[in-house]
Amino acid sequence: MSEVELHRGQVQVYKPGSQHVVGDGFHVRNLFPSNDLDREVSPFLMLDYAGPTFYPATEIPRGVGEHPHRGFETVTIVYQGLVAHRDSAGHAGVIGPGDVQWMTAASGVVHEELHEKEWAARGGTLQAIQLWVNIPKASKMSAPRYQTIGDEQIPVVDLADGAGHLRVIAGTVEGKQGPANTITPIELYDLRLKAGHTVTLDLPAGYNRALFVLSGRIRVNGTAAGEAELAVIHSHSERGTIVLNGKEDAVVLVMAGEPIEEPIARYGPFVMNTKQELAQAVQDYQAGKMGHLS
Repeated sequence: MSEVELHRGQVQVYKPGSQHVVGDGFHVRNLFPSNDLDREVSPFLMLDYAGPTFYPATEIPRGVGEHPHRGFETVTIVYQGLVAHRDSAGHAGVIGPGDVQWMTAASGVVHEELHEKEWAARGGTLQAIQLWVNIPKASKMSAPRYQTIGDEQIPVVDLADGAGHLRVIAGTVEGKQGPANTITPIELYDLRLKAGHTVTLDLPAGYNRALFVLSGRIRVNGTAAGEAELAVIHSHSERGTIVLNGKEDAVVLVMAGEPIEEPIARYGPFVMNTKQELAQAVQDYQAGKMGHLS
């Protein structure tokens, strides 16, 4: 593909489609589904950008209390602050800057996400991303699982010519494989690109591709994107090449995934294929079949 073709009408940039508070501890800007991008970004279902928000010291940690999920995976990436997780399957953990929490809700789990207690008592700035990743119908009722992925577990790839580096959370770059064990095939990178430099990413053919800019300014295949903006690559080509130029030092989340060509039915914390399956999820939660936190 020529450079001209790469720059021709393939990228659309979206600003946050809504802003709200999740519980009392996560002030978020939503990029999707508020921008109606289900098909364009499948298998990704939701991207909430939390913060950066300063929270004063408190003895009672803020956050979001007990709530259920079924039918997908939640991925939380922390850039600043500390977040504590606890769920009805007996999993618990704390993640901080550079860490990732990968929770497969699948058939159903109940969990809470709060500011870590000692961090909350000191106060501080929280900055994080939460992604929801869809899973195919065949796996939606599989057993829940949980992965805490520490910063030290995530391989780092240095970019050519001193352009910066990227961390491979999921997928593979230059032979380095990310530690996330995913149901749906995806590539997920934490990219740090320096101003004045260019990097070319070769992502799997046929994957949907999007980039979220946390800070700085970049060009994606020639199209400008800045802080808190999502660049979605609408390409008719099977090639997955993306050319990024750093206009300023930038922090970027790179997402690519194999589309799931199945119906999507949503209701709050449940994502299934039919309305009947959603009704069953509500009944199962109310009956305690997803468990509760003690």
